[in-house]
Amino acid sequence: MGAIAIADADPDSSAAPADSAGTPAPFRLSILDQSPISQGSSGAQALANTIDLARLADRLGYHRYWVAEHHGGPMLAGPSPEALIGPIAAATERIRVGSGGVMLPHYSPFKVAETFSVLAGLFPGRIDLGLGRAAGTDPMTTFALQRDRRHAGVDDFPQQLVELLGYLEDRLPPEHPFARLAKTLPGAPERPEPWLLGSSQQSAIWAAELGLPYAFADFINPEGAPIAALYRERFAEQEHADAHPRTAVAVWVICAESDEQAQLLAASGRMTFTLLRRGELIAVPPPEEAVRFLAQDDLDPGAPRSKRRAVLGAPAIVRAELEEVVASYGAEEAIVVAITYSHEARKRSYELLAEACGL
Repeated sequence: MGAIAIADADPDSSAAPADSAGTPAPFRLSILDQSPISQGSSGAQALANTIDLARLADRLGYHRYWVAEHHGGPMLAGPSPEALIGPIAAATERIRVGSGGVMLPHYSPFKVAETFSVLAGLFPGRIDLGLGRAAGTDPMTTFALQRDRRHAGVDDFPQQLVELLGYLEDRLPPEHPFARLAKTLPGAPERPEPWLLGSSQQSAIWAAELGLPYAFADFINPEGAPIAALYRERFAEQEHADAHPRTAVAVWVICAESDEQAQLLAASGRMTFTLLRRGELIAVPPPEEAVRFLAQDDLDPGAPRSKRRAVLGAPAIVRAELEEVVASYGAEEAIVVAITYSHEARKRSYELLAEACGL
């Protein structure tokens, strides 16, 4: 894979980092943190770990730090990215901070616009608003999140998205009943940078039509390279003034001193997601327990197998494989996702990755 150029016109651009040999790194490097809760620990500790990891990412030179939205389970402690972004931005100095993402169907577009306007006003030039359509939970919890429970929620995500962008960009038509509200956003003139998140073809089409940068969840769907290509193709067909397609790919990565150690650390996440597919929710187990479980599970020929991609190994292996993934997507940025039982092991993974990628 050759180096991927980062367009000069990118409003989010910064100087591309160089690796230890002095050659430009082939992609920008960022983090998506799902705030994992380890077995025997607590959600409060997981949230403290998120702040701690964000400080480390800032020191190491990662470009952005996004926090996820998940509800109603024992494994992940991040149901409210909007509540975490402020403390993270306050605890760091230069890294961009945002949502990966806000699951818009749960919210009023105007409320989201106001909340992220506040954050943008407090931390100018550093706030991202990643937006998604998924529920981030099971159907019952989704229903619990609804304000009106007399009937199932309406699937009007495209309309929500257009309304939200209309507030942020002050582009609601004059006849729109809420048009005046766009001028009341409290953080103006600062504004967050919106991104559309997705793992399907439809999200790519919406991102292209609306002129948004696009982050694809390869850790959910590893078959997304053609979808990223479709995004760029559809984007080129639109007339977006002063805008160009920008692609990030979110990849599951664990980096360790050796390939064997990385595989061991990854067993914890493999066990949690294996059980998740069966409707069993658990906190992140110790790797030794996970290895025993997976050994037994592998003996069951009827057990469903995950098709998720994981980039695991020593630093040189991880960098090479990550370069291949980023190149296949034609992306300018890799957003790294990692879950381990040990917080220190997760921090060390990001340290080794930063060194390998020349941050």
